[in-house]
Amino acid sequence: MRMLYSGYQAWNDMLAPARFGAQIALGMRDRMGPMAQWAMPRRLFALMDVFQGAKLTHKRPAYDIGTVTSGNAQVSVREEVALDLPFGDLLHFVKDEVDAAQPKVLVVAPMSGHFSTLLRSTVETLLRDHDVYITDWKNARDVPLSAGRFGFEDYVDYVIQFFQHMGPGAHMVSVCQPCVPALAAVALMAEDKDAATPRSMTLMGGPIDPNAAPTAVNDLANEKPIEWFEKNLISVVPFRYAGHGREVYPGFIQLAAFMAMNMERHGAQHRELYQLLADGKTVEADKIKNFYEEYFAVLDMTREFYIETVDLVFQKASLAKGELMHRGRLVKPGAIRHTALLTVEGEKDDVCAVGQTSAAHGLCTGLRPHLKRHHLQPGVGHYGVFSGSKWESQVYPQVRNMILAMN
Repeated sequence: MRMLYSGYQAWNDMLAPARFGAQIALGMRDRMGPMAQWAMPRRLFALMDVFQGAKLTHKRPAYDIGTVTSGNAQVSVREEVALDLPFGDLLHFVKDEVDAAQPKVLVVAPMSGHFSTLLRSTVETLLRDHDVYITDWKNARDVPLSAGRFGFEDYVDYVIQFFQHMGPGAHMVSVCQPCVPALAAVALMAEDKDAATPRSMTLMGGPIDPNAAPTAVNDLANEKPIEWFEKNLISVVPFRYAGHGREVYPGFIQLAAFMAMNMERHGAQHRELYQLLADGKTVEADKIKNFYEEYFAVLDMTREFYIETVDLVFQKASLAKGELMHRGRLVKPGAIRHTALLTVEGEKDDVCAVGQTSAAHGLCTGLRPHLKRHHLQPGVGHYGVFSGSKWESQVYPQVRNMILAMN
């Protein structure tokens, strides 16, 4: 499997001329005038549009958050890299027109095959009332070998560095897979009495204890020994990229696994996209195109981070068992005494089932009861916890109130 990446790249290179031809043809559509709206040309253009869009990209999509409603006004938002590290940036969404200080929030995004832009709507909602930063992870294939390794412990270190750069008084919102390293980071900071320890931490849909309510994702991670993952899922970045020679878990493998679980739905979506384009319904078609533009943007993870995450988080459940080590030091969630805890779970979450995230309350034994809250959101699955209408109307108020109470 080590040469799989090269095979994938060769396949992409073979399709490149056809995609380029489709792109040129689509560029001619506006020059055809009324003829472009005839039934046959519209069908042909629709086919080329679907073909051109059904490709993987390896560059982070834009967050594209130009303005937000903050208070009673529309304010502009610009992105600023507050701290640039080899494997990820601390990205700050700056609102220059807001004079009053707002609570600083670090959104800890997953490193799981997609870019941090997957949390675009989470960030956009938080920006209404907060000064928002995010862990903006870089594609491992673009990081040269000279930058060194990036494993589970490095992820924890990055979170700590980001909080230290933001300074005292910040808050944390962690989504999905990074809830484990994020909680570990807070525990280490609390034990060290670090002044930058966050005032509150919100853990959303994360596998704090995957054995509390195992799902198909957990079963998949446990049905094979860790050596199987190393042998069958790790490949080497080809020579043409900055990270050539780096061992990675390719994002295209992760995406293929996700799509295989629901191939009928994805096929139906693309058939619907073709029909909408052929019928000239561009507004409806753009919704599907925008979704897949994000979905097909894939990020490679370093071998060590992927293997260590499968091993420590899913197979050994080390944090839940009180066995997680960080650079030779035991991680003690019980050391957290002043950082309020909010856990959020979705009733229908089949990725991180009910009970996995709320297990954090049992680990944070040093927190008094009034510093612990749990919210179970009815009627939503995994993504509904941090995006969509119920996130905005029901989950977000819980997050906002926790931050406000501890600010």
